[in-house]
Formats: sequence, C-alpha cells, structure tokens
Amino acid sequence: MSNELLKVNIQKKLKEFDLNVDFELKKGCLGILGPSGCGKSMTLKSVAGIVNPDNGVISLTTNDETVYYDSNEKINLKPQKRNVGYLFQNYALFPNMTVEENVAIGLPKDYDEKRLTDMIKRFRLEGLEKRYPRELSGGQQQRVALARILAYSPDVILLDEPFSAMDTFLKEQLRIELSNVLKDFDGFSILVTHNRDEVFQFCDELLILDKGKIIAKGTTHDVFENPKKVQVARLTGCKNISKVEIIDDYHLKSLEWGITFEVAEKISQDITHIGIRAHDFLPAEKDDINSFDTINATKLEIPFEWQITLANGLWWKLDKKYMIMNL
Repeated sequence: MSNELLKVNIQKKLKEFDLNVDFELKKGCLGILGPSGCGKSMTLKSVAGIVNPDNGVISLTTNDETVYYDSNEKINLKPQKRNVGYLFQNYALFPNMTVEENVAIGLPKDYDEKRLTDMIKRFRLEGLEKRYPRELSGGQQQRVALARILAYSPDVILLDEPFSAMDTFLKEQLRIELSNVLKDFDGFSILVTHNRDEVFQFCDELLILDKGKIIAKGTTHDVFENPKKVQVARLTGCKNISKVEIIDDYHLKSLEWGITFEVAEKISQDITHIGIRAHDFLPAEKDDINSFDTINATKLEIPFEWQITLANGLWWKLDKKYMIMNL
C-alpha cells in the first residue's frame, strides 16, 4: 500500500475571519469548493509558499517526508524548493518570452531539447513556439502554462479557478483537456473553484469551505449525495431547500411548500430542512406517493430543458426529450 500523503493543517488570521483547514490527500485530485472570499485561494497559496500561515504544518510524503512548513520547528521552505506547480487564474506567463521560452523555464538549465519538443507536442503547441502570450488565445495560454508546470515534474499541482475567465465553448474544451492531464499525472493535485460542475468532473475528494472553516469533506460523490448541511446543499447546487416539521419516523411536512413527504429512511430528530435537486422530479400520477399538482406553474425554455417553477416555489428542471416522449 502506498504511503504517499500530502498533509495540510494550518491556521491564519485574516481580516474577515480566521482560516482553519486540516486535511490529508492520498494522491488524486482534491477539490476545494466555496463562495468567493472563503479562504480557498489562501489555502493554495499557503501550500505553494506564496503566503505564510500563522501556525500549523504542511508536509509531503513520497519516498520520504518533506516538510514545507512547520511553525513549531521554524521550517518554511521557499516556493522554488517545494516542487509545487501553481496554475494561476491569469496563467502568469512571461509576456516578453515566447511559448518555447515560457515552457523551457520549467526545465533544468541543462535540459534535453527533446524534453522541450515533447512538451510542445504533448500540449499541441506546434507552430506556436515563437509566439508571445499576447498572440495566443486563452486556451493556448492555459496549455502553455500547464506545459511549463509539468515540464519540471512537480509533486503537487495547484489549480486556482483555471476556467473563471473563459467563454462557455472554450471552457468545455479545456475541461476535457485538463481532465486528461490530471489522469496522466502521478502526483497530488488541488483544484479551487466555486463551480460545482468543475469539482464534480475533476475531483476524487472534496472539501467545502465557508468563512475559513471546513463544513464538509469526503469523496465528491458522497458529499453531493448526502450534503447533511443546508450550506453544503446550496454550494453543491441544490435549488429547493425548505424548513420542515417532523410528523413521524417516515413523514415530514415542508413548511415552505406546504407538502407532506414520505421518506425511505427513518427521520432523525436533528433534521431541520429537506432538499430536493431540481432534476430529481419526474412526471407522476396524481395518487402516487409524494405527488402533487403543477397548476399555475410557470415554464421557461432553455436550449435542452424546461425550467418549471411551481406555484408553491419548487423549481423543476425537465429534459425536453423526456417531455416529448412522455407528456
């Protein structure tokens, strides 16, 4: 069994709140999801050595342990000593260097030309070698930045909202490309985002941050399937959330929607809310369990689905194909 492990346990006093994160990553990709200003990027910058925590430990164990930061032992490795690749939101390419010069910066001084050629080919940058960043599209700039990072074989890749400034078409293209890069990467990666689709696509493990505190962590699928907290449900994209009144072990009433639901699992007395994802509704017969009418609903058409808002406030997303075949 592999003992490779990235450990992060840090605290830092910030203007709006105190950052306090504690996690371990055993290879693969970890997602950090949360609203803007919750401490996501500060966590990445602490791992990279760009900012210093007030207290804590950051360490990487591969063949042996490398301590990046330890407040008690007064250890604080400089960023260039950490072998960490950081993909900034704006890619941070050197504007006065060509594509091949930007990529070569990531290689040792005595690098083999074949290594540079391989990286150019791998990231489909052939024909762009002599261009400068200002002459590249956003997607090309991202590929150059990734080539530069992977050229020096980092132990850890940090991705800080890499798709935030892109249009929808380019974003979809680059998500596929980055997904392939990460699958081939035999190391640790951390993706920071406020986009639930990105975290679901890329990340094996997930942390959810709110005002500097971890409010959920686990496998990505588990956190989405069972968010447990209202704020976690919202951040993972749940549109329908209501306070409830518990009736008995298997029935509860939504106070916002005025509907009584029957549930499959015994209801804990700690339950305060119910959440229903907008895609989880299906057309039903009137006497089916958990069925209700759609009188006075409003319907909004978007390219591939209908967004239906019921009179009681419930929000339903229904695939157009389903409506054509079944309604």
